[in-house]
Amino acid sequence: MISAIILLLLFITHSAFVNFHRDQLATIKPSPNKSWRSMTLKELENQILALPPTEKAEIIQSLTKTISSGAKGISKTPGVCGGEACIAGTRIAVWLLVEARRIGISEAQLLQDYPHITAADLVNAWAYADAHPEEIEAVIHANEIA
Repeated sequence: MISAIILLLLFITHSAFVNFHRDQLATIKPSPNKSWRSMTLKELENQILALPPTEKAEIIQSLTKTISSGAKGISKTPGVCGGEACIAGTRIAVWLLVEARRIGISEAQLLQDYPHITAADLVNAWAYADAHPEEIEAVIHANEIA
C-alpha cells in the first residue's frame, strides 16, 4: 500500500518533490553522474523505498501537503461556514462530506444529495481531508460536542 501511494505521489509531484523537498531527503542521492533533475522516477522510487519507514512517512506527508497546498477546488472564506474548508463556490464543508462518508453515505448518494457538486469536487475534498487530517478531525469533534 505504501509503495502504491509513493508511486502515485511520485508521478504527480516529481518536479515539486525534487525542487522543494531536498532538505528532507538528505539520505537520497542521485548517482554520481546525475543531477536531481535527471533522476528517473524509477531511480527515485528505489531510493525512497530504501529509506526507513519514518523517513518514508515524512516524505509522504510533505508531498501530500505540496499536492494540496493549492487546495484546488477548496476554499476558506471568512464568514462563510465559520471559515471552514468548503467546496469552492458552495457552503458544503469538507468536514461534512468526510463525516457523511464515515457514516456510510456513498459518493453516489452525496452527488445525488448535492447535485451542484461533481465527482471532481469530491476528489478534491478527499485530497484536502487527507492532507489536513488534524483540521478536519478538530472541526468534526467541535461539531459533535456543540
